[in-house]
Amino acid sequence: MGADAPTIVFIPVHCAPKKAPCPKCGKLGKRKRTCTREVRTVAFKAVAYLKITYGEYTARCQCCTTFRNTPEGVLPKAHYDNKVRDLVLDRIIKDGMSIERILESLRREFLLELSSGFVYNVLRDRAEELDMSEHRRKVLEHFSGTLCVDELHLGRFTLLLATDRLSDLPVAFALVAANDQVHMWRFLKNLKNWGLEPRVVVTDGSNLYPAVIAEFWSDADHQLCVFHVIKDINKLMLDAVRRMQKAMSRRGKGGRKKKRGRKSRKAKAAAARRGMTVKEKAYFVFKHRYLIVKRQEDFTEQEHDDLRRMLEYLPELATLRRFADRLYWLFDTPKDFHQASCRRAAIVRDPAFQAVPELVKAMEQLDEEKFPKLMAYLNNPISQRVRTNNHVERTNRMFRFLEKVRYKWRRRKTLVRFVVLTLDDVWSDWEPPMVRGADRSKTVKRGKTQPQARQAQRQVA
Repeated sequence: MGADAPTIVFIPVHCAPKKAPCPKCGKLGKRKRTCTREVRTVAFKAVAYLKITYGEYTARCQCCTTFRNTPEGVLPKAHYDNKVRDLVLDRIIKDGMSIERILESLRREFLLELSSGFVYNVLRDRAEELDMSEHRRKVLEHFSGTLCVDELHLGRFTLLLATDRLSDLPVAFALVAANDQVHMWRFLKNLKNWGLEPRVVVTDGSNLYPAVIAEFWSDADHQLCVFHVIKDINKLMLDAVRRMQKAMSRRGKGGRKKKRGRKSRKAKAAAARRGMTVKEKAYFVFKHRYLIVKRQEDFTEQEHDDLRRMLEYLPELATLRRFADRLYWLFDTPKDFHQASCRRAAIVRDPAFQAVPELVKAMEQLDEEKFPKLMAYLNNPISQRVRTNNHVERTNRMFRFLEKVRYKWRRRKTLVRFVVLTLDDVWSDWEPPMVRGADRSKTVKRGKTQPQARQAQRQVA
């Protein structure tokens, strides 16, 4: 054995009592003989084996003739103990590593020569151990009444996902072949059969949801995601800024033709006295176009100055900026639906807004049919108002990031196991909101900073 050969460690484990229970019925059997076997375990930068002494027993029941026992943490006939299997699961679920990186990591750190088939077997065995009915009971017990639904494309499949925003809990999922109304109907039908009765269902503006929600939960409020609506309206406003800026830039290209060569000192001094050209002003507007849609309470001092300069260079932008302010005013502070309707009417009747084509399209997002669904959150108490679909989309983004490094995972059963194990990890770490709130208040009292305390006690978005 060379100088660089790994250290080999044998750990003796004895589990051969005179009598042992039958693995099927539990009736005690008498030891017939003892045997030994070696099982690989975990040791950093070393090769470690469990040298197990176990017994073979004569059964006194009708289950079998003989049986053998095994120590805790080692599966029957396994070549690796459960510590190795837990390492694989942690790297897949918690660390987000690909199969190749898992094998390389375990080879480098623990000198384990594993195969990709072993990794898939670990996933399969762990998924088969889970009790999904227990998860469903937990969801039904702690369901707050607010259901967020969204879909995510994973390769050639679509992941339908439902979460509970107020309880911060994943509710259910389905991996389907197509993102259509038939599969969405079946997904929500299963939730209905569970006994799930939401008071509010939050979705984006997809056409998949309205008819299905009305069929299964006709008494529930259908809340459209306000974030998506504001995002679409902001995109239209930025299109208007781009159109106005391009027209301004074209005006700046007219006039005397630019001379070739470097400017003389006199020409530079004259240009400095004249100030910025129209083309330069148009570029400044384009560079700071985000200030038209950004909330003014989030502005810095420099951004206030930049916005003032933009409105001086291109006064037509004042209408867009005023529309953005009115839009946030509409969604942020209404006390009830009547007040929100009055504010909406003031916006859509403004002749200055109706004169801008992009704002006319934007106000179609606030039509009389769609607007009650945007303001459905006002029917709930302040502490239970959920107006965005961001919670389920954050969960979708988690799956997207975890799955991104696993491009070879294209079989449906492998993706289902991955999603199940990921959600089981979330469910296992979940605590009821009351417990989390109590722990958070204790933490605040123990010396959290004032901004952290405010963040811990902020209202539900």
